[in-house]
Amino acid sequence: MKKFLGEFKKFALKGNMIDLAVGMIVGSAFTSIVGSLVNDIFMPLLSIFTGKINFDALMIVLGSGDNAATINYGTFLTQLINFLVVSFVIFLLVRQINKLQRSHEKEESKEPTEKECPYCKTQISIHATRCPHCTSLLDEADKI
Repeated sequence: MKKFLGEFKKFALKGNMIDLAVGMIVGSAFTSIVGSLVNDIFMPLLSIFTGKINFDALMIVLGSGDNAATINYGTFLTQLINFLVVSFVIFLLVRQINKLQRSHEKEESKEPTEKECPYCKTQISIHATRCPHCTSLLDEADKI
């Protein structure tokens, strides 16, 4: 049992597990923010254009009486708008991350401007033929 608990502790404290937990917490907070954005800002604005319709009140009543079943398509529309907003924000984030990665890759792929002197091991211009530090001729070192 002690070995099992040790393995579980090792698994639970791995970086990936902690990253996943942080991602879930941030995602949960982000979901509540988007829900508020849709319910408190977008839906009231949308109701101005649709004749002040409360989307949450839109439903189809199946049957009669107080306990009649309903199809709440207004709530579905609200959730659909939530999904579209979240998808759009994620698209914008991924797009920016991809731009940053591409610019980082371009920086890495630049040709070097310096080289190391084979004699004194200092960084010098890639076009140098003589080391300014130890005054060694570099063309001879390239032939060695």
